[in-house]
Amino acid sequence: MTMPQPTHPTAKQPPALQRVVVLGATSGIALEVQRQLAQRGCELFLVARSPQRLAALQSDLFARGAKQVLTCAADLASISQHSALFDHVRRQFPGYDTVLLTYGSMQDQKHSQASLDILLDELNVNFVSASAILTLFAADLEQRRTGCIAAITSVAGDRGRRSNYVYGSAKGALSLFLQGLRSRLHPAGVKVITIKPGPVQTPMTDHLPNAARFADPELVACDIVRALERRSPDVLYTPKIWRYVMTAVEHIPETIFKRLSF
Repeated sequence: MTMPQPTHPTAKQPPALQRVVVLGATSGIALEVQRQLAQRGCELFLVARSPQRLAALQSDLFARGAKQVLTCAADLASISQHSALFDHVRRQFPGYDTVLLTYGSMQDQKHSQASLDILLDELNVNFVSASAILTLFAADLEQRRTGCIAAITSVAGDRGRRSNYVYGSAKGALSLFLQGLRSRLHPAGVKVITIKPGPVQTPMTDHLPNAARFADPELVACDIVRALERRSPDVLYTPKIWRYVMTAVEHIPETIFKRLSF
C-alpha cells in the first residue's frame, strides 16, 4: 500500500502589484489607471509637475481606496532632476514593485518641422528623458531581482508617417529601448512591458481630427492594469485591434506607403 506523502505548506507569494511608482501621474491615461489601482488597495507614489494637481489627485485616490499615496512634484523632462528624484523614491517608498511611465508630449508635426527647439523637446520628452529615468529604476530592480517596468509608447512608433513622424520616431525609439531592456532584465526576473495605445481620448489628443472617436481611456486603463497584474504580455496593444491594424500597416510596401497622405 502506498502511504500518503506528507505535504509541506508553501510560502505564500505576495501579490505582484502592491507598490506602484507612476511617472507622469497627471496624464490622461495615468489618471484612469491610478483610479483602478486605488480601488485594488494599492500603494502609490505619484510624480508629476504640478503640486496642486498632485494634491487633488492624492485626495481622490485615498477616497477610492488606496492604502498609501505619496507625491513628488518634479519635471521629468529635466534629466538633471532624475538622480535626486530616484533617491527620494527609494527612501520614501522602499520595496516598490512596479514602475509605470506614462508621460509624453505630442506637438503639431508642422511645428516640429519648423522649429529645432520644438523638435528636440519632443525627442527629449518622449524618448531621451524617459529612457534616462527608466535606466535608474532598472538598475535597482535588477539588483533586487524582482519587479516590473511598464512604459506607454504608441502605435505611432511602429512606422513613420508624414503626419507625426517626429512624435512617432521618439515613441518608436522608446519601444526599441524597452525591447532591449526587457532582454537585459529577463535573467534577473524583472518584467518589462511595452504599452502601445492607439489614439485615446485625452487632453493631449483633443486637438486632433476625429478625437471624439478615439478609445475610451477607462477601457485602455483596464487593459493596462490587467497587464500589470499578470506581468504580461511583453507588448500590449490597446485596444487590441491595433495589433492587427499595425501588422497590416507594417506590411505596406514602402513604394506605396510614401504616397499615402496620413
